Amino acid sequence: MTLSKNKHGSVADHAAFRISPVAIGCTLLIVSAAATAQTAANQQLETVTVTGIRKGIEAAISVKRNSDSIVEAISAEDIGKLPDSSIAESIARLPGLTAQRVNGRAQEVQIRGLAGQFATTLLNGREQVSTGDNRSAEFDQYPSELLSGVTIYKTPDGALVGQGLSGTIDLQTVRPLAFAGRTMAVNLRGEKNSLGRLNPGAAGDKGSRFSFSYVDQFADRTVGIALGYARLDSPNQNNYFRNWGYPNFTGSFGGKNYVDVRVPGGVQLRNESASQVRNGLMGVLQWKPSKEFETLVDVYHSTYERNAVQRGFEAGLAWGAQGLNNPVVEGGTTVGNTITGGVLTQGDYVGVKPVLRHDLNDRKDTIDAIGWNSKLVLSPALTVSGDLSWSKAKRNESILELYAGTGPGGSGATDTFKVVLPVGGGLPSITAGLNYADPALIKLVDSGGWGQAGYLKNPEVTDEIKSARLSAKYSHDFAFFSGVEGGLNFTQREKARNVPEWFLDLKTSPTTIPASMLSAPNSLGYAGLGDFISYDGRAAQAQFYNLRANLGNKDIINKDWTVKEEITTAFAKADIDTELLGKPLRGNLGVQAVHADQKSNAFNIQGSTTSPSTYGTKYTDWLPSLNLAWQVAANQNLRFGIARQITRPRMDDMRSTNTYSVDLTKVNDKGDLGEWKGDGGNPALKPWKADAIDLSYEYYFGNKGYVSVAAYYKDLKTYIYKQKINVNFVDRFGNPTATGTITPTSPNGLFETQANGTGGSMSGAELAVSLPLQMVSNVLDGFGVQLSYAYVSSKISPFGPGDSRPLPGLSPNTYNLTAYYEKYGFSARVSTRIRDGFVGEVTGFGADRAFEYVKKEKVTDLQLGYEFQSGMAKGLSVLFQVNNLGNEPYVEYYNNDITQIKQYTKYGKTYLFGVNYKF
Repeated sequence: MTLSKNKHGSVADHAAFRISPVAIGCTLLIVSAAATAQTAANQQLETVTVTGIRKGIEAAISVKRNSDSIVEAISAEDIGKLPDSSIAESIARLPGLTAQRVNGRAQEVQIRGLAGQFATTLLNGREQVSTGDNRSAEFDQYPSELLSGVTIYKTPDGALVGQGLSGTIDLQTVRPLAFAGRTMAVNLRGEKNSLGRLNPGAAGDKGSRFSFSYVDQFADRTVGIALGYARLDSPNQNNYFRNWGYPNFTGSFGGKNYVDVRVPGGVQLRNESASQVRNGLMGVLQWKPSKEFETLVDVYHSTYERNAVQRGFEAGLAWGAQGLNNPVVEGGTTVGNTITGGVLTQGDYVGVKPVLRHDLNDRKDTIDAIGWNSKLVLSPALTVSGDLSWSKAKRNESILELYAGTGPGGSGATDTFKVVLPVGGGLPSITAGLNYADPALIKLVDSGGWGQAGYLKNPEVTDEIKSARLSAKYSHDFAFFSGVEGGLNFTQREKARNVPEWFLDLKTSPTTIPASMLSAPNSLGYAGLGDFISYDGRAAQAQFYNLRANLGNKDIINKDWTVKEEITTAFAKADIDTELLGKPLRGNLGVQAVHADQKSNAFNIQGSTTSPSTYGTKYTDWLPSLNLAWQVAANQNLRFGIARQITRPRMDDMRSTNTYSVDLTKVNDKGDLGEWKGDGGNPALKPWKADAIDLSYEYYFGNKGYVSVAAYYKDLKTYIYKQKINVNFVDRFGNPTATGTITPTSPNGLFETQANGTGGSMSGAELAVSLPLQMVSNVLDGFGVQLSYAYVSSKISPFGPGDSRPLPGLSPNTYNLTAYYEKYGFSARVSTRIRDGFVGEVTGFGADRAFEYVKKEKVTDLQLGYEFQSGMAKGLSVLFQVNNLGNEPYVEYYNNDITQIKQYTKYGKTYLFGVNYKF
C-alpha cells in the first residue's frame, strides 16, 4: 500500500467532489429548473434542462456524493413535490431512517434503529430546542415549504458540534445570494379527511395549506433577503379503541373449565375530532460587501395549536362486569372440557356499567430561533468565523376529562355487552342494550366511583438554548492534509417541566345536562354501538364543576423539574486530500473535547414533606473521528468512518427529584433499624457512548442515479437504564428525616434510578438504489425508482438485564419504495414505507412517558401533478395527493403478543388538491 499527495487532480477525479453541499441545497427552495452542459458525440454544446422530481433527486445525489462523511440528503424539490405536511415524512423515506406516527402524522425520526433521543437536530448547523419532554425534535413543527434541504450525517466529523449517537439531522434554509435573481412562489392546497366529521360541533374534515416564498437581491447583489410563510390548517379525525389489559382467568362456564385464559380487562372507545393549525415564518438577511467578508442573520418562528374533542365511553369487563356468558376462546388448548391458554375473543358481559367520557385536549407550541453568522477572509489561506444563536420553545397543554353515566358508582342502571374482538387485531364489535343518547338516563356523575367527576392536567414545558461559536480554517498543503479547522463552541441549555393537576367535583351530583348544552348525538357505529349523548364540555365545566387541586401527590411532584447544562466543546479537524494506490483519497481526521457542567433543581419527597433538591456533576468526553472517501474508480466511492459517538442523557431522566423512606422490611430482632431506600432521577448521568465503525460502497450513474451498500457496527461503552445503585443518603440529601421513630444506623441504602451501565452492541446493513429507468430502456424515459432496505440488530438491554424489550424505535427491517414518472409536464409519484414492529415511546397515564409495542405498518402516499410549461400559464402547476392511501391503522399491543391488542386507531385517508405558481 502506498500513499502519495496529489496536487493536480483531473476534473473527473476531483471537481465533482468540490461542489459545496450547502450551495447546492440553498438553490432548491423555489427554483424549479437548472441547466447543465454536456458535450455531445459531435462535440456540439447542448443545453439540457432538468426540473421537478429529477432535479430534486439529482441535487440530493450530489450532496451525498460530495460529502466527506456518510450522509443522506433531501432537496427542496423533493420536499415540495412529496405529499408531506412536515419534513418528517420526507426524512422517513431515506435509507436507514424511519418515523413514528403521532396523531396519524410522522413526528419523531429514528436513525438506524435508534429512537429520536439518540439523534441531534440542527437548524442551519445549530442545535435546536424541543417542545417535547426530552431533547428530540418534534418534526411536525417544521413546515417543509420553509426548508431548502436536509442533510443527515450518519458519521460525524470533528467540526460537527452537537452530534448524536445515531446521527445528526441538519435542516437548512435558503441563502438568497445563491439565487440568480428575484424569485417568488405561492402554493395553495385544500384538504379533506375521508372519515368525515366524527364529533358534532367539533373540528370538521376540511382544511387548507398555504405558503409564500420571496427571494431577492439588492445593492449590486451584495445584499440578499429571503422570506417565507407557511400555514397549515389540517383536520384530524380518528376512531379509537383501547383495551385495558388481559388478566388471566380461571373458572367454569356452561360445563367447560377455563385455565389461564386471557380475558379483556376493559374497553375504551371514542371518536376524536381535532383542528391542527401551524404557522411558520422564515427570514434570511445576507450581506456580502466583498469576497473577504460575509454576514448573515436567519430567523425562524413557528406556532402550532391542536384543539381536540374526544367523545366515547369506557367500561370494565373482566375488571368490572358481574358475569360472563357464552365465552369463545381462540388459540387455547382443549382437552376434554378444559380449555387452557388462548384469548377470549367473544362473550356476553353482564352487569357492565360504562363511563361516558367527554375529553377536551388543547395544546399550543411556540418555537423561536435566531442565528447570526459572520465570516472574514484574512488571507487566501486563513478564514475566521463567528456564530451566535438563540432558540426557545414553549408548550402549554390542557387535558380535561368529564364523566357521565347512569348513576354514581355502585348504583344506576347496568347493561349487558356482547363483545367480539377480531383475532389478530382490529376494531371490536360491541352490542349494548341501553339507550346512551337519552339525556334522561345519562347524567353528569362519577359513574365509575373514582372519587372524582372529572380531571384536569396542564402540562407546561419550556426549553431554551444559547450558543456561541468561534472558529478558524487554514488551507495549506502539508503531508496528506489540505487544511485544518479548529474552534470553540459554548452552549447553555435550560429545560423545565411542570404539570399542575386538579380533580373536578360536581356542585350537584348527579347533574342533568340541560338541553341548551346538548348537541346532535355522537355515534360509535364503527364498533357496532349506536348513538350516545353529546354535549358542550366547556360550558358544562364552567357551570357545574369545582376544581380541587391535587397537592402532595408524589407522581405530580415528580413531574416538576428544571435541568440546566453548560457544554463547552473544543474541536479540531484536518482535511485529507491525497492518493491511495493512485486513486484519490479525501476525508478528515478530527477530535472534540466536550466538557459538561450539568445540574437539576427539583424536590426531595419524604412522605407528605417536600424540600428543594439541587444536584449535578461535571465531566469531559474526548471524541476522535476519521472519515475517508476513496474514489476507487471514476464513479465509485468506498467510504470508511470510525468515531467515538455520544448522546447526552434524557433531560427528564436528569431531574433531581428524589423520594426516600426507611425500608422497614430490614428491621429485625438483631438490632438492625432498617436502611434507607428511594427512587427518582439522576442529575449525575453521563452520556450514552459508543465506538462506531462504518463502511459504505457507492456506485454512481453520473449525477442521475446510484447504488449504495453500507454496514455499521456500534460497540457501546456505556448506556443508561433503570437500576438500583448504592447511595449515601446523608451525602445526597443532607440530613434525611426518618419515618416514625426508626432511624437507620447506616447512611447507605439502595436508590432506584436511571444509571450508566456497560456493554452491548448494535449492527446493521443498508442497501439503496436510485435509478432513472431510461438507463434500462429508452421506452421507460420519464420513469424512475428509489428503493432502500435497512436491517439492524441489537445486543443492548435498554430496560436492564432480564428485560427482553428491545431499544425503543428499533425495527429490525425497514423498506422504502418510490416509483415516479415525470415527462411533458405530467408527474406521478407513489411512495411506500414499511417498518417492522417496534417498541414506541408514547405519552402514557398522567402525561408521563411510556413504552408500548407498535405493530408493523405500511404507509403509502400518492401524488399526481401537471405543470404548464409554456404560454400564459407557464410556472403554474396543479396537483392531487392522497396521504395514507391504504388507511393504515396505528396499533399497539401488550407483551410482544399481537393477539393482545392494546390500542387500535384509524386516521383515515387525507385528500389534497392544490396549485403552485412560480414567478
